[in-house]
Amino acid sequence: MADDAKGLLRRFYEEMSAGNLAVIDELVADDMVEHEEFPGVTPDKEGVKQVFATFRAGFPDLRMEPHEMVAEGDMVCARITISGTHQGEFMGMPPTGRRMEVDAIDLLRLRDGQMAEHWGVTDAMAMMQQLGAIPEQAPA
Repeated sequence: MADDAKGLLRRFYEEMSAGNLAVIDELVADDMVEHEEFPGVTPDKEGVKQVFATFRAGFPDLRMEPHEMVAEGDMVCARITISGTHQGEFMGMPPTGRRMEVDAIDLLRLRDGQMAEHWGVTDAMAMMQQLGAIPEQAPA
């Protein structure tokens, strides 16, 4: 079961990195609950589609690279790196041409071979600093 859970999550990251957003219909449960907030997006399967469409529009070369994965029971957790080049509008920001690379942690509850619930922590502050939307702090 643990290998299946890791494989499912690994496949999700690969498909998102390839721009195949249609896989969301296959791998995300219809009644999925999203706990990681994204402004203006509903915490459900449609919201997941919106979030990834927004990221792909802003970062056409978006990559999600998994590192460590741990699975136990119906839960799977991964540390990942999200990267891309800001080539399209993203959350109201015009393209900057800047590259971003941030860390994230995903925790998912799986049910019947699909993602049923997601909690995540993404370093959004670092992403906004890398894009120039928030000034970087000078070292102390």
